[in-house]
Amino acid sequence: MVELQLRRRGIKDPRVLEAMGRVPRERFVPDDLRASAYDDKPLPIGCEATISQPYMVAAICELLGLSGDERVLDVGTGSGYQAAVLAELAREVVSIERVPELAASARATLDGAGYGEVEVVTGDGTLGLPERAPFDAIAVAAAAPDLPPALYAQLVPGGRIVLPVGERRGQRLELVVRSPEGPAVLRSMPCRFVPLLGSGGFDR
Repeated sequence: MVELQLRRRGIKDPRVLEAMGRVPRERFVPDDLRASAYDDKPLPIGCEATISQPYMVAAICELLGLSGDERVLDVGTGSGYQAAVLAELAREVVSIERVPELAASARATLDGAGYGEVEVVTGDGTLGLPERAPFDAIAVAAAAPDLPPALYAQLVPGGRIVLPVGERRGQRLELVVRSPEGPAVLRSMPCRFVPLLGSGGFDR
């Protein structure tokens, strides 16, 4: 996976490549899909959610440019896989998931895989966690019609958020930095994610 799907497709950050190699992705997919855990595609995990393809997880993490001392908010826990990768790259990770069943399952999986330090919270990810803000970085694993204002407001000055933005059928993965002049989009690439549901995302 690291060599064929990530390095060959342009992922260069050695910390990201090492993190992707350490996290046991098979622990974060349903038992009947474990044989496909490292395929270069998203996989269903129940509740109309998916685990993102490895390349997109690596791209999000690389765009965040983490050095190891950051507090990170992970929006859209899903199975917990992206939170585990982020835990390899940052000092503290808090992950928020709107579906209680997914949050409970991810919490158990993270504990079992050795990532018990990741905190999983149930709630509307589009609103973030203002009581825990500010965050150095925010990773969003579902597509929003636009940058949710509540998430942007929870970044430190100069903080980064990476999220898919656009329509349901296609989006752009954007790196947005909190600047004195407002949101600054520094990078953008085509992508396709499931919709981010909530008051700052899609209705349903």
